[in-house]
Amino acid sequence: MKPFLILSHGLESGPDATKVTALAKAADTVGLRSVRPDYRDLDAHRDVRYIGERIARLKAHAPAGAPVVLAGSSMGAYISALASTELDCVGLFLIALPVAIPGHARNFEAARVPTALVHGWNDELCPVDATIAFARMRGDAITLLHDDHRLGNHVEHIAELFRLFLGGFGR
Repeated sequence: MKPFLILSHGLESGPDATKVTALAKAADTVGLRSVRPDYRDLDAHRDVRYIGERIARLKAHAPAGAPVVLAGSSMGAYISALASTELDCVGLFLIALPVAIPGHARNFEAARVPTALVHGWNDELCPVDATIAFARMRGDAITLLHDDHRLGNHVEHIAELFRLFLGGFGR
């Protein structure tokens, strides 16, 4: 059974943002259905107490009894990782991952599934060293790019990495 893909946007973004749109197009090329939940109403509060509601909204989009691949950027990566431990998650693709969010009490964790990370060397919001340490601890694949947090200079490259990652799931 092909997994269902849930793509989560970052905090100051939306479901039609450049990166998640590029990821959705990459998923289409390998025959995976996807959804992009809209978290903007929750994000407007700019309060870590809404992270749990973000996770609940992500989980509400997961089809019952079906495996899922979760992907996201920044806050979308953070909630994808946390939600992966509560769903039948078979893969994670995490972009500009913050491994800690100040004020959020829940311990950060992610399911032990095939995982690929993409991060900018010059990420001004999420320290690259923390993401490298996370990837090293788990043995996850990580691609480091000469870019900042938004990774705006590498959207097409990230979409191609995602397409290659999804290739094993689209059969």
